[in-house]
Amino acid sequence: MMQSAMFAAAKGCVPGLESPSWRSRVSPGVGPIRKTRPGSNRLSTADAEFCCGSSPLRSSITLRVEMARSRSSVEGIFRSREKARYVKVQSTGGLDDLPSDKLQKKTSGNVIPYVGVACLGAILFGYHLAVVNGALEYLAKDLGITKNTVLQGWVVSITLAGATIGSFTGGALADKFGRTRSFQLDAIPLAIGAFLSAIAQDVRTMIIGRLLAGIGIGISSAIVPLYISEISPTEIRGALGSINQLFICIGILVALVAGLPLSGNPLWWRTMFTIAIFPSVLMAVGMAFCPESPRWLFQQGKFSQAETAIRKLYGKEQVADVMHELRSGGEGSTEPDAGWFDLFSKRYWKVVSVGAALFLFQQLAGINAVVYYSTSVFRSAGIASDVAASALVGASNVFGTAVASSLMDKRGRKSLLITSFSGMAASMLLLSLSFSWKPLAPYSGTLAVVGTVLYVLSFSLGAGPVPALLLPEIFASRIRAKAVALSLGMHWISNFVIGLYFLSVVQQFGISRVYLGFAGVCTLAVLYITGNVVETKGRSLEEIERALSAEV
Repeated sequence: MMQSAMFAAAKGCVPGLESPSWRSRVSPGVGPIRKTRPGSNRLSTADAEFCCGSSPLRSSITLRVEMARSRSSVEGIFRSREKARYVKVQSTGGLDDLPSDKLQKKTSGNVIPYVGVACLGAILFGYHLAVVNGALEYLAKDLGITKNTVLQGWVVSITLAGATIGSFTGGALADKFGRTRSFQLDAIPLAIGAFLSAIAQDVRTMIIGRLLAGIGIGISSAIVPLYISEISPTEIRGALGSINQLFICIGILVALVAGLPLSGNPLWWRTMFTIAIFPSVLMAVGMAFCPESPRWLFQQGKFSQAETAIRKLYGKEQVADVMHELRSGGEGSTEPDAGWFDLFSKRYWKVVSVGAALFLFQQLAGINAVVYYSTSVFRSAGIASDVAASALVGASNVFGTAVASSLMDKRGRKSLLITSFSGMAASMLLLSLSFSWKPLAPYSGTLAVVGTVLYVLSFSLGAGPVPALLLPEIFASRIRAKAVALSLGMHWISNFVIGLYFLSVVQQFGISRVYLGFAGVCTLAVLYITGNVVETKGRSLEEIERALSAEV
């Protein structure tokens, strides 16, 4: 997600899932009913698990089991047909028929303004990362550190350190105070950090401001995709989730455009940092009017508030259905929120490791290297303008992300990831050959430009936007916020380490070999994704959670 910013069916009781997605189902007054083995249609009851296991109850138990099976089968058959009427099974056993197309129309448009407010955090994410690139030369002169490259490096990199802290903090804030309140708290370091950077008269104040801004964008990196995923209707969740990455790219472009007056006004860099204050304030005010995540409210036992949030997000017709989905997904279970050590337990480690691995592959695939060398690559092709090189790479990123948004709910997350990393591997191989293979020397500049643009396009189609969207989908509700924060922490740490040692590795092995290594990493990512990542397209968060829980 964030690396571009550095430039940048129906089976059982869960409709729509191919594999068994439940371990136990409770029939009122009976107790747990379990499948005897995978693929079996027989159900068994464990007498030891009933409070009373005497034989006179068996005929009643059998009858209730058959009724539960019949009701589940009817529900699955009707829900598995796209054009069938929506069937809602109430606790009384009655059926209310509502047209599904009407419900979907009700759910799709209402959430967009709230997603827009959340995406202010994504814009600030991209803006704070990119704003220093154009302003560094001018602020270094103003602060007297022109000849001190170490301090200049701290001004740039301290934001990454702050983002690492913020990414872990964001999960804890989201669990304790809720999603909307966390946005409002996040606005504090974002606004103060921008203000201190704008008024800085010495490098110490600038570094403190950049650190606070980094903490703010780290929190944003955790809570923006989390909130969007939890409030988005299933049928458009992929498109809305990928908007997060699109707005990060927009934030980067805004920062580039904001730097245009610098050549004529050397003090303009202070205005560039001042600009970032206004979206922070707007985000805090806007979140006061945004509904809280119904899933978080339900998990906290705030059922009436959850119903109010659902009504505001999707319309009153959806309240009963969404509440039923939340109950069936276990969002309101008595289990407390998971602690940090729970993420490493046998129950959750497999799925948590997938999230961390996706961000690790994202970093090791070389996006920052391509962005770093884009200027020299374009110059070798005769494009001398740094602005033109940056604009072409940035435009490729925005275009690819926009295309990904339209494909996310059609092609699916896993498919886009595989396509993306495959394209990145081919592009890296082309870049490596353009630098090292003598027969291609006459065309090296052109091939390098083509390889760079294709790489950025491939990245923005999947490796960029998908991980941040996929993580909130695959993590269980009680670990979702902390697991997202842990995975993003892996991103920021690896980002910092790679940025620290990348030039040393290039000097030792040469850029051609390094690019060849990146191609190998992309190939490994394709193999890993094929074997470990689940497809989440078209499934509600509750369905995904039940499916993955069944595999534990």
